[in-house]
Amino acid sequence: MAVDLRDGQNQTVKYRLCRSEDIEDGHSRGFELQHEGTKTQLFVVRRGSEMFGYINECPHIGTPLNWKNTTFLTQDRSQIICATHGAVFRIEDGRCTAGPCAGQSLTPVKLQCEDEGIIVANTAIPKPD
Repeated sequence: MAVDLRDGQNQTVKYRLCRSEDIEDGHSRGFELQHEGTKTQLFVVRRGSEMFGYINECPHIGTPLNWKNTTFLTQDRSQIICATHGAVFRIEDGRCTAGPCAGQSLTPVKLQCEDEGIIVANTAIPKPD
């Protein structure tokens, strides 16, 4: 659900992705947003009380990381994995530690937690190149 908030002449649209409890500790979930005429895929990983958001695009060749909407993590759920090439990324900063894009990073998306929900603002979503 998108909530349109206006601040003077600036317009910020906030998207409520889901409730915080909808993503269990050590799990992930993908989302698709429509903004500025484009679709953006992103995902959220929960580790304890922290939520980490990233654009769902491998820096190697731009493919989505997941093969199912909730499958972004290694089997032991300690890292993010690309289903296409097997590259692995740290959850806390998106840095690739192994695979064809070692040393590169996922594109972060700043998340907010408001009223027990996970929120992303359109201003926090990087614009496509």
